[in-house]
Amino acid sequence: MARVRVGRVGEQIKKELSQIIQVELKDPRIGFMTVTGVEVTNDLSLARVYLSVMGTEEEKAATLKALSVASGYIRSELGKRIRLRKIPELQFKFDASIDYGSHIDQLLYKLNQEGNTNV
Repeated sequence: MARVRVGRVGEQIKKELSQIIQVELKDPRIGFMTVTGVEVTNDLSLARVYLSVMGTEEEKAATLKALSVASGYIRSELGKRIRLRKIPELQFKFDASIDYGSHIDQLLYKLNQEGNTNV
């Protein structure tokens, strides 16, 4: 039963984080990014936020640094929007699954093109 609540809290944090980052943060270092997932520990003390960021490695690093600097503000905004006794610490990480999926898609496209030219 507790795991269901943790999942719901994670989804709510994901929704609110996306809104806060897109609308309220005005830091130019934050590039085009998407919150792909949030994992919350069972005691709700830590939330791992997975991000997909478009751009170069330097832009990705700058986005991660800007979000880490703004984590206090983000937590305070989460506290205003979500009714929890304690807002979890935020830990931002990159989600490489979208990049990996795009790479696989490109490989399959190339294989398909090579198969059509050999026929």
